[in-house]
Amino acid sequence: MKIALCNEVLRPMSFEEQCSLAARLGYDALEVAPFTLKDDPLQISDAEAKEYARVAHDHGLTVSGLHWLLVAPEGLSIVSTDRAQRERTVRVMERMVELCAVLGGRYLVHGSPKQRSVPEGSSAAEAWERARDCLAQAAKRAEACRLVYCLEPLSPRETDFVNTVEDAVRMVTEIGSPGLKTMIDCSAAGQAEHVSAPDLIERWVPTGHIAHVQVNDPNRRGPGQGEMRFGPILRSLLTMQREGRYKGIIAVEPFDYAPDGPGCAAYSIGHLRGILQEIESDE
Repeated sequence: MKIALCNEVLRPMSFEEQCSLAARLGYDALEVAPFTLKDDPLQISDAEAKEYARVAHDHGLTVSGLHWLLVAPEGLSIVSTDRAQRERTVRVMERMVELCAVLGGRYLVHGSPKQRSVPEGSSAAEAWERARDCLAQAAKRAEACRLVYCLEPLSPRETDFVNTVEDAVRMVTEIGSPGLKTMIDCSAAGQAEHVSAPDLIERWVPTGHIAHVQVNDPNRRGPGQGEMRFGPILRSLLTMQREGRYKGIIAVEPFDYAPDGPGCAAYSIGHLRGILQEIESDE
């Protein structure tokens, strides 16, 4: 089971410093938030992206994928009543897909809660239709680039749009593109779902709709820094992986860094590797 670290955990280190530390801690990859590379990710050239990929490779890492796609530039929305604003957002989404491909990534995670929450004066159904159109265009570009664009379920405390895997699967099914799937964020699942994370994995991974899993506690800290038990989660994923039903990796994505970013990254990988070793010794 390969493990990535979401790179914003190590800000404000340079990208090379992030790679160096992540590699020394035992991570296999970085999952990159584009705004950490440049204030306006649209200004990242293909040449610059290739250089970032080279730096990661030189440290024995890969860029596994991208997340936090619509944080910058400002003013993006997939549900806005303003068609021009949505069209601009789609252009950003498509460029993030292209950027991910150049970086060597395999997936993109569409969280960005503020940029998808139902706007005042709109119904949930109207927002759904607008979002579906935007996501369908991103999925088409992802399919062309042989990547997977993942719509991330998020908790109601973050957004009122797509809170459960079932919600996301409905969107994935309606669009019907191999370029669009969903994923499981353990923190969000622990807050929004009515079943446990392992049960969620058992229910949805075999359907082929789940392309990625982010590991974090519902308290928004790293794995092992809260009450969620990650042993059953990793056991389920390992079983699915060995059976060929889960082909993704897992990514550490805390939001509350305790004691700090590097310390949280170190604790998280130690906790996860310890569980994996225990599973292997039991077999």
